[in-house]
Formats: sequence, structure tokens, C-alpha cells
Amino acid sequence: MSSGTILIVDDEPKVRLLLRKCLESDGFNVIEAEDEAGCLAELETQDVQLVTLDVQLGDDSGLEVAKKIRQQSDVPIIMVTGRSDVIDRVVGLEIGADDYITKPFHVREVLARVRSVIRRTRETTDTQPEAPEIHKPDSGTQRVTFDEMTAYLDRFELLDRDGTQVEMTSGDFRLLAVFLDSPKRMLSRDRIMDLLHGIEWSPLDRTIDNHVARLRKKIERDPASPVLIKTVRGIGYMFAMDVQRTEG
Repeated sequence: MSSGTILIVDDEPKVRLLLRKCLESDGFNVIEAEDEAGCLAELETQDVQLVTLDVQLGDDSGLEVAKKIRQQSDVPIIMVTGRSDVIDRVVGLEIGADDYITKPFHVREVLARVRSVIRRTRETTDTQPEAPEIHKPDSGTQRVTFDEMTAYLDRFELLDRDGTQVEMTSGDFRLLAVFLDSPKRMLSRDRIMDLLHGIEWSPLDRTIDNHVARLRKKIERDPASPVLIKTVRGIGYMFAMDVQRTEG
């Protein structure tokens, strides 16, 4: 049986009831909110493992709510939408959502996506030093600076612009190392996955996009308008900043 608390955010009682029954049948504790205020209040007071968030919330925009959630929390978000337009899905994922479900949905699909997102989140938050080896620059250089930040690749350490240490998971650092090794080069999602050894990925999910969104929160001056890691539409990403490599 699964465990943990899922927050359902939807203004339709019937949808909330369906999702509640589905998730409770799999052992999750479920709490509900019908609007932005209720959602943010629950996140302030509850230990939430994952949020399902409707794109349309009456007078509220689910996309705006997702943006506000990301400003205060890394809790996984699955967007729920009745629209067929892929723009909503893309925007949601770029904001920082982890996956999406399109209405009408099947109970098995909901459970599969919830389990998958929770599993991926656990993998990316593993901070143990025994994690798979990161990809290091071919030159063997261990110290890399960019945009007034300094990465010590051999120590899994990143210093912010004011000299303070940035909290990084092993997944964050491995992805950063990949970008620092290929500045100003377009990298497809497939190529990034080839370099990130040991991370499970499927073209049907957005694992790489989620990794990038989390990394942007750690290194961008304004994650909502990234200038370091640029999205290359239809291809993948590019680290757009010059880097300097020095020994020590």
C-alpha cells in the first residue's frame, strides 16, 4: 500500500470525489481545496507529498496557482486539464509542474502517474554521496565559474553569488555538470539522458524538464525568466553562459 498525503485542488466536487476514491484506494491520505486560497493554506499547514491541480479553477488560473506553489515549495505537481490544447501542458511543465492528466481520465492512469512522479521525486532528492558518478568536464578541471557562481565538481558543492553554499541534490549537481561541460551547445533531451547515467526516463513523461526547472530555481537570478539554461523549442536545452575552468 502507498502512503503520504495528496492534495486535490479542483473546483468540481465530482472530480475531487473521483480522485479521492482513486487515491484512498491505493492507501494515500487525501485532503482537498477548491481554489487558490485553499490550496496555499493547506500547503502551509499540511505535509503534502503531491498536488493534483486543475488548470481551470473557476475564477482562478491553475497555471498561476502552480507558479505560486513553486515560489514556496518543491512539492510535485500533476496538472489536471480538460483541454486538448498542448499549450496549457507545455506552459504548466515550464512553470514547474511534474506531469499532467487530461480529462476524462482513467483511475489506473491517475495512480500510475502519481506513483511515477513520487518515485522520480524520491530519486532526484537523494543526497547520498554514493549516488552514481556525475559527468565531469573532459579536461579534468574541478572548479568551474559562471555568472558569479562557483561549482566545485569534485566536492558536489555550488557557491552562490554571495559566497554561500547552495543546497543541491546529487541529481541537481549531475545535471549542472552536464551543462557546464557543454556551454553554448544545444543538447537534446535524449543526449542529456545519455549523460545522466542511471536516471529512468520515458518520452511520455517530462523528467528532464522537471530536472531543469528545479535546477533553474537554484542557479537563475529569475527562474521565471531564465538566462543561463535556455529552452530550445522542439529540441531540448542550451547553457547560454560562458564558463571559466580553473584548477583548485
